Amino acid sequence: MDEPQTERQDLAGRHLVVGLTGGIACYKVAELVRLLTKAGASVQVVMTAAAEHFITAVTMQALSGRPVLDSQWDSRDPNNMPHINLSRAADAIVVAPTSADFIAKLAHGQADELLSLTCLARPSEHCALLLAPAMNREMWAHPATRRNVDRVIADGAVLLGPTAGDQACGEIGDGRMLEPAELLEEVVAFFQPKALLGRRVLVTAGPTYEPIDPVRGLTNLSSGKMGFAVARAAREAGAEVTLVAGPVHLPTPRGVKRIDVRTAQQMFDAVMPAASRHDVFVATAAVADWRPATPASEKIKKEDGGKQAPKFDLTENPDILASVARLPKAPFCVGFAAESHDLARHARNKLKSKGVPLVVGNLGPDTFGRDDNALLLVDAKGERELPRADKLTLARQLVREIAACLGGKGA
Repeated sequence: MDEPQTERQDLAGRHLVVGLTGGIACYKVAELVRLLTKAGASVQVVMTAAAEHFITAVTMQALSGRPVLDSQWDSRDPNNMPHINLSRAADAIVVAPTSADFIAKLAHGQADELLSLTCLARPSEHCALLLAPAMNREMWAHPATRRNVDRVIADGAVLLGPTAGDQACGEIGDGRMLEPAELLEEVVAFFQPKALLGRRVLVTAGPTYEPIDPVRGLTNLSSGKMGFAVARAAREAGAEVTLVAGPVHLPTPRGVKRIDVRTAQQMFDAVMPAASRHDVFVATAAVADWRPATPASEKIKKEDGGKQAPKFDLTENPDILASVARLPKAPFCVGFAAESHDLARHARNKLKSKGVPLVVGNLGPDTFGRDDNALLLVDAKGERELPRADKLTLARQLVREIAACLGGKGA
């Protein structure tokens, strides 16, 4: 997974306790701490005795910029109550890796060392408990672990993962800890306002590709980054998100269901059966308006010495946004207008012609492939600019706008 754009300082002002329990995945937590601090968080590391067999406190101190705590008897605190002081100062306790043994401790309220004491002492109303499990697949599947996981969730803990994959023991299956960048994404998402909680959001992203022959086609320069950012922002806001993506090479946002398509017709076929089951449809994709009526079955060859360009007929692709807007149970529809000039006029024309409540305009040549953008929101009330920023920041602003239009349910 590509490293996230942490220059946004998504965790600025947050104080996190990062707890390490015993497990080979401890080596990943060094990178996690680096990413958390780069995202603006202050991090206090707490290690169990088992964790110290896998990674040194020196490493974690160097990355966090704070002395590592490992004993409930640490006398450096004036009141000699580090478990109280740690939990009162933190916005969240992130335990990574979380071993099966530590989950069992939490499930039974056992607190015999500093990290479990801190978890038990936390004021749950302002200090969250986020657990990133890591263990052998058989340990994860064991009925005792399943019971303990259910218990800690019922007690208010939030699970981050695990996922499936190769394990240190040589086996393959569930129980692998999420990668550091994935954990960062989950922690950032946890702190985002849940303005779309309980909503279902359908997003299209990227270009479409319309084949001329088996090796050539019509497409555009859309990277899909804006649509993927919208999908991530909607998921962060608590929505259940489905992303229909054209041919792009981008990692799927955590927790988002992805459907890959290639042509406009395939995108239409994926969107239409699902649209009425969603509360919001965001048509971010740059869909080709036309396609070759009859693609050649073989590569079109240049005749020897000939300079005559091949000719082919075009036929119109289905209008996905307008078709969704006309459904009897249409979701709240948001269109995107990627223009080359006269942005406000073209966006307003699209608002009327598609019959949608909101159109987001941007200048395609100024944004395709870039990590930043500037948007113009156009609705029946007027126009409002969102100044240039990275695309995830803009996507979060757009999600808040959509939530306000829906009445802010879940906000």
